[in-house]
Amino acid sequence: MNEKKPSLLLVDGMALLFRAYFATAMSGQFMINSKGMPTNGVYGFVKHFLTAVSSFNPTHVAVCWDMGSKTFRTEMFDAYKANRPEAPIELVPQFDLVKEVVEAFDVPNIGLEGYEADDCIGTIARKASEEAEVLILTGDQDILQLLDDNISVILLQKGYGNYLVHTTETFYEEKGITPKQMIDLKAFMGDTSDNYPGVKGIGEKTALKLLQQFEHIEGVLENLEQLTKGQRAKIEQDLEMLHLSRQLAEIKCDVPVECPLDLAQFTMNREKVIEKFTEIEFRGLHRFLDFKKEYA
Repeated sequence: MNEKKPSLLLVDGMALLFRAYFATAMSGQFMINSKGMPTNGVYGFVKHFLTAVSSFNPTHVAVCWDMGSKTFRTEMFDAYKANRPEAPIELVPQFDLVKEVVEAFDVPNIGLEGYEADDCIGTIARKASEEAEVLILTGDQDILQLLDDNISVILLQKGYGNYLVHTTETFYEEKGITPKQMIDLKAFMGDTSDNYPGVKGIGEKTALKLLQQFEHIEGVLENLEQLTKGQRAKIEQDLEMLHLSRQLAEIKCDVPVECPLDLAQFTMNREKVIEKFTEIEFRGLHRFLDFKKEYA
């Protein structure tokens, strides 16, 4: 990484919070404080957050959030993410609490109703990559479509401090397509997690072959006669869903949000953070604050 250039860490807040919550909730460890507030998700979020900041040493940091379940995608397709259960009751009060903790770090919380955190991340990443190296921290592989010369993706792995870092080069080595082609890949194969079908009967292996051969959906449609009879029939039958799935899969990078770099500079006030930890009754997190002695 070019040390002269600033580096912006964009955090997918929901990905970290949900991962942290379920890692402990399965065994009933909700960490309820004296005010009756469950804090397990926020506690784990802070550990993930500080471990990443320590590992990648960004000069700037911002956290992006989903702002409710209704987005422009649910308006386009009613069933979008309709398979997902309601948030657990012990997690609901932690949505606001985690943002308070992020504020205590003087880190911007960013989100916009009608859009997903991914759309905010995509918009800010594209803009910021003109002047900074951008690192996106998430557990969601959908965000790999944003990979660019100045945008890398840090995928959370099991535990704390375990990451798979993707660049355009590593993505191509793994998939044999470019990051942008991932949108069309998902359009063909669908996404069970987000609950849209793509083209029934076309899986990842076939979709990758089609994109490697014909580049994009338009290229495939222009060369249907070269496909097997089965592939052609499946695509023709689900043509409308193919185009809709592509719209659902694409991260919007023109959302009306902004994050000027000077507002995201990471200059942690240790005392302010410790005061928040004390208020919430967090114990054992102070040691994670010692990676930047100059902030103490």
